[in-house]
Amino acid sequence: MTGGGRESEGGEEEVRGARRIPGPRGAADDLDLASVPLPPLPPPGGNAPDEAVPEQSQPASASGDAPESDAGEPEPGPGPEPADGTPEPPAPDALVSSGPVVLPHQVLKALLGAWALSACSAEETAAVEDHLTGCAPCADEALRLRDAVGLLHTDGSLDLDPTLRTRVLDGCFGRRPARIPVPEWAAPYDAETARLDALLRDIGDSEWHAPVRLQWFEEERQVGRRTTVAGVIGHLMAVDGLLSAALGLDDPLDGGKAPLDPTERTETYWSATRRPPTRAVREPWRAQSHELIRTASFAGRNVAETSVSYGAFALPLQDAALDRAFECWVHGGDIADAVDYPYPAPSAAHLHRMIDLAARMLPAALAGRRSAGLAGPAKDLVAAGAPGRSLHLEIEGHGGGDWYIALDSPAAVGAPERAVAQVALDGVEFCRLVAGHISPVEAAAGQEGDREAIRDVLFAAASLSRL
Repeated sequence: MTGGGRESEGGEEEVRGARRIPGPRGAADDLDLASVPLPPLPPPGGNAPDEAVPEQSQPASASGDAPESDAGEPEPGPGPEPADGTPEPPAPDALVSSGPVVLPHQVLKALLGAWALSACSAEETAAVEDHLTGCAPCADEALRLRDAVGLLHTDGSLDLDPTLRTRVLDGCFGRRPARIPVPEWAAPYDAETARLDALLRDIGDSEWHAPVRLQWFEEERQVGRRTTVAGVIGHLMAVDGLLSAALGLDDPLDGGKAPLDPTERTETYWSATRRPPTRAVREPWRAQSHELIRTASFAGRNVAETSVSYGAFALPLQDAALDRAFECWVHGGDIADAVDYPYPAPSAAHLHRMIDLAARMLPAALAGRRSAGLAGPAKDLVAAGAPGRSLHLEIEGHGGGDWYIALDSPAAVGAPERAVAQVALDGVEFCRLVAGHISPVEAAAGQEGDREAIRDVLFAAASLSRL
């Protein structure tokens, strides 16, 4: 080592006329501190030899000319020396750096993180950037660090956009529509089973045993039954087996021997289960719903009119699938209430179709209650297909619309000109009435006209509910 230089990794390296800068502190995992040379100490005063002080550039003379030595370096100008022979310290301007800082590779590599965060000094920044022009590995690492720093300063929310799933699916189907699309009449069932399955995926093992109270109306009173979340899914799977049997698929209860009545099928399933059902019931239920949708999609248009027997009555497959979608939503809400989970109503289009099915079933339900002595007598019988006395059912809000319910005969046609009463209800509130979750006397938001007709129709709507 000479008096005007310092030691580096590669050997002896001389830097003349440069201001000494302390070496930066490297990261513990990148820098071996023992291998980094320390800068030389300043001269200890008058006792240090002249060679210990690096040569400095001389300030310009008054005329602006500075003498140079034969080697091209400025030489110190003449000046009086102190009496004790100690050299005069250089002027402040003589300490200005005249070249870039030279740092070892390990030090520069350790500075990359600070450089990416813009935390280096001006000298260190210049040294790092000069090094990056000639070192490809460090340049790649610096680029990755800069990209990482950009992620740390994002101002956007990290939560997923709630509309992301819908936009992704719309984009996928827009580019490549499904070869075998789901029939329009099966879309509500497809949507509601998917929503319920998403709820079931989110709950824990213990919540599958949370108590759930199922409610419905029988004659004039509300009844209920206690079960668990897993028991509700078993109930849905047992009743869905009616659709499976109609399509020629396997019935989970052995369609040749199992009863057709939904309540009896559920009781049969629950009694045949030796142990309380657990979350293991989700997979067979979901596989069954997938198989129903897939089979209906491949079967074509004619399958929509296939009759599905419920024992006391029958529905075409397209209405039976809508009925199952309605029950899936209602029981999904029961489960959500039991585990404290948000569960909104179906889309407006699907809810409208569910309300329409209930409105079309009301004349038959009203006739059944009249036969049992639970509703007032018919007042104006007409020929089949002719307009008869009607009730105007006005559904407001989500999935709303107008329906005219024939009052005296299921074969009559409801007509606005024959309306004798009007009932106004919210769409979700009407569905809760049909599901047996609220009392008929509490359901009507607005009533006008024949009071007996209004009462009969509201109780007929509640009688559509079942286990």
